[in-house]
Amino acid sequence: MKIKHLTLVVLFICITTSSFAQGLTKVELGDIWINYSFYPERAQSVTPMNDDKHYAILENGVFIEKYEFKSGKQTTTLARSSEIVNPETDKSVGRIDDFSFSRDEQFMLISTETEYIYRRSSESYFWIYDIKNKTTEPIFKDKIRLAEFSPNNKHIAFVYKSNLYVKDLSSKKITQITNDGKDRNIINGTTDWVYEEEFAITKGFEWSPDGNKIAFFKFDESKVKEFNMLTWDHLYPSEHRFKYPKAGEDNSVVDVFIYDLNSQKSTKLNTGSENDQYIPRFYWLPNSNTLTVLIMNRLQNHYELVQYNHDGFDKRSVYKEDNKYWIDVPEIFFTSDGKQMILNSEKDGYNHIYIVETSDGTSTQLTKGEWDIESIIGVDENNKKIYFSAWMETPLETVVASVSMDGKTEIISKKKGSNSAIFSTKFGYYFNTYSSSTAPPEVNLFNSKGKLVRNIVSNNALKEKLKKYQISYPEFFTFKTSEDISLNAWMIKPSNFDKNKEYPVLMHVYGGPGSQTVENKWNAFDFFWYQILADKGYIIVSVDNRGTGARGEEFKKCTYLQIGKYETEDQIEGAKYLANLPYVDSKRIGIWGWSYGGYMSTLCITKGADVFKTAIAVAPVTTWRYYDNIYTERFMRTPQENADGYDDNSPINHVKKMKGNFLLIHGTSDDNVHYQNSMMLTDALVKANKQFEMFMYPNKDHGISGGITRYHLYVKLTDYIERKL
Repeated sequence: MKIKHLTLVVLFICITTSSFAQGLTKVELGDIWINYSFYPERAQSVTPMNDDKHYAILENGVFIEKYEFKSGKQTTTLARSSEIVNPETDKSVGRIDDFSFSRDEQFMLISTETEYIYRRSSESYFWIYDIKNKTTEPIFKDKIRLAEFSPNNKHIAFVYKSNLYVKDLSSKKITQITNDGKDRNIINGTTDWVYEEEFAITKGFEWSPDGNKIAFFKFDESKVKEFNMLTWDHLYPSEHRFKYPKAGEDNSVVDVFIYDLNSQKSTKLNTGSENDQYIPRFYWLPNSNTLTVLIMNRLQNHYELVQYNHDGFDKRSVYKEDNKYWIDVPEIFFTSDGKQMILNSEKDGYNHIYIVETSDGTSTQLTKGEWDIESIIGVDENNKKIYFSAWMETPLETVVASVSMDGKTEIISKKKGSNSAIFSTKFGYYFNTYSSSTAPPEVNLFNSKGKLVRNIVSNNALKEKLKKYQISYPEFFTFKTSEDISLNAWMIKPSNFDKNKEYPVLMHVYGGPGSQTVENKWNAFDFFWYQILADKGYIIVSVDNRGTGARGEEFKKCTYLQIGKYETEDQIEGAKYLANLPYVDSKRIGIWGWSYGGYMSTLCITKGADVFKTAIAVAPVTTWRYYDNIYTERFMRTPQENADGYDDNSPINHVKKMKGNFLLIHGTSDDNVHYQNSMMLTDALVKANKQFEMFMYPNKDHGISGGITRYHLYVKLTDYIERKL
């Protein structure tokens, strides 16, 4: 009787659990890409104010509010869109897109009707708003770029049609500093396409601390070859041409000038622009008329910091660094007296923080250990601390930490997962953003002693909503390859997983240099798509191959001169490892990726034809010969120097090996990974008599978004996986 009773209890528990699971709501694609039901609440972008007690926030494009750090109380409405009135029309300028303060915080620059050009560049109407008197003044008649107050609050600099301008706020006079700006020829005060994309810089000018000088870039891109994209929008398609330097091709010639507002003259610095090189950054020393310029060779394995005096003629080398692989552009901070620099370097094999004497270039390493910093957040001189984020404890998680000038390190973030921080002006407070693979982002405000002041964003509503859905969270694991290399991975299993069944597997890959997909971090979109696939009976897996980040320089840079080779080998090893698990159907393993991940998935269905049944590539690079030179040559050198490295790992050259199913997707207006990549791969596949499926999104860029495009895309991806995997 006891045995029968036990059987009934177990049966009852099983029925109850099953009923409960069946009562949960299943995720649908419309929830993700039409209703955005799972998009987490995020903290609005905050602007810390000078007093270190308040911050400003733009709310809903309508209000700019002032809040107190300590209490969280809204103390003042600094501006309302309804009060920002165009004096020429006596009408509101409309929705506020962004704002910035003058140094004395008496005025604001307001931008409206913003239009994006590429990933980081945009143009807007800009307005000067007098906070006290509530008056508005247009800066210029047309849309302009990068408007910024001078530090002495007397002028505004901006870029219009590739020329740099300055407006005197007292006389209202506008001075055109450069006159040679011309589309696809000369650019002043901003950057070309490849600097914007690969060096993450669009603002090509900097005010001197006294506000009397401006340092600025001049790009001569006249010898850079053009790329042409058609937009399928009229009876005859329109044409968009822009300068895009591909691997091994001519770059812009970049010079640095200093413009003196008093003499109204520009001085060209001797930076050696006749040499094939890059100048990704320049910095004015605090409280000084000395400009520091970062000059990097084209191979990006050497850089030098050179300082120029106020007239631009005298210069001296301050610091140099070399690397046998490549060097990423360092983050650089200066102490207020200009005598020291704080920067990051991988010269001990891991990315760490150093303090450098500007007098002689000697450096002292502050952080140490077999872990990488992620970024330097800020330097608190008063308390002699440097704040940073890092993968200190595991490559899967980031912490916010500090290091003193004598090298004492302290972790200040409280929870295990992904942590980042924004500090107030004088480091009295900081916002900590935290998430994990199972916890949506939360933002908390702490004081400088690490005491919680209050919660800013909890995402409790999303957490409650998730309880009503059938959710399978990632399980993290590691495995060793046949070369005894340990790789990190995660796996999402069906909610009704049965270890006695065999399941098909879909692997997700990105895999590019320094990237990561295996992180203890919240994923707002693809994670929920994976719930749909898991509900349909798929296991989802992602593996961080060699070449990815957070595991030191050698792990990241071992792919040098042959990117794609080791990464593909590791993904194939991952598939073989999964194939040997008792609950995996070894004949139904697929892989998908986007951009670099599309390149990887294409290599996997060719080089790994015996392992993968199906692959999907979205916007893939198909040969690095077609990609931009700054990114590609950083890892591969030029095609002229390394032809085999380019060709041996191009999927185009391996199409004959393909056996399985392949879906190719691309946007025709992709300015980043050109549609040309998919066209040339298609040509090779046809010549090899390989059947595959293909879908193009007209007039869509690298992100393939807008309207219901993402929904359409993921319906297509889901359908293909169900048919072919």
